[in-house]
Amino acid sequence: MASFNRVIMMGNLTRDPEHKQLSSGQAVCRLGLASNRQFKNKQTGTMVQEVCFVDIDVWGPQAESCRQYLSKGRPVLVEGRLKLDTWQETDGTKRSKHSIVADRVTFLSGASQSDEADAQAGAESDFVPATATGGEEAKPKAKRAPKPNEGVATTGEISLKDQAPFEDLPF
Repeated sequence: MASFNRVIMMGNLTRDPEHKQLSSGQAVCRLGLASNRQFKNKQTGTMVQEVCFVDIDVWGPQAESCRQYLSKGRPVLVEGRLKLDTWQETDGTKRSKHSIVADRVTFLSGASQSDEADAQAGAESDFVPATATGGEEAKPKAKRAPKPNEGVATTGEISLKDQAPFEDLPF
C-alpha cells in the first residue's frame, strides 16, 4: 500500500530554539510553532481565531542554523513529515503527541523586522563613515535620484499610451 507523509506549516515560534548536541555529534533543535487560522462562525457571525501548536525537530547543520538565527516570535515556514511519539508516564498512563520532523526550515521576516532593517539602512545610508587612516569627519552621502513615481501613491491602474492597432493597414 502506498503512503505519503508531507507537512507544510507556517507560523511564529512560541519559544527560543532548544538545541542539543547528541553523543554521536549530531545536532538537534526543537522549535515550538504556532499557526493561526481565522474564520467566521456561520451561526454567530463572529470571527474565530484558532491556534495550532506543534513541536518541530530539526536535525544536522540546519539545527545549528536554527539555533544561531531564530528566536521567539520569528515567523518560519517548515516542510517535513508528521511523526507520532508515544510514551508511558511514571504513573503508567500512556501518552502520545504528534510532532514534525523538518526537512527544511525557511526563515521568514516579519513586518517589525523589515521595518527595523529599513530604518537601520536609512540611518546608515545618510553618512559616509570616517576612514581609520584619513581621519576626516563623516560627510553626508550624495542623494540618489528618485525613481519615476517613487513615493507617489498609486491606485494600481496603469495608464498605457499605445497607438491604435493596425493604423497602417490599407483596409
